[in-house]
Amino acid sequence: MNQQGMQRLFVYGALLDTEKCRRLLGRPVEREGAHLDGFRRGRKRYFFVVPSEGGRVDGAILSGLDDGDLSILDKFEEVPSLYTRGSIEAISADGEKMRCWIYLPAGWERD
Repeated sequence: MNQQGMQRLFVYGALLDTEKCRRLLGRPVEREGAHLDGFRRGRKRYFFVVPSEGGRVDGAILSGLDDGDLSILDKFEEVPSLYTRGSIEAISADGEKMRCWIYLPAGWERD
């Protein structure tokens, strides 16, 4: 996703909690406010986002993640049973478009 194997993740639900991320990954993670255009956020038992024309989801971009971090977060998000990890373009607080991973619901949001 970016240089030196470091990757970014757009978060919009439980992973917005800075302390939860620190506990999961064993260290603080760089983050900045961001949003995602063309989606809306919902919640059943868990948060989810789905495409929605004109929609906007506020969240954050976590930066400096490596493959080990993503593996830990995949397990937390129960990939592939609850979520899949996909690639999207989020917009940082300063307006820069950034390619990021995102956790997308694996179908349960339609039930």
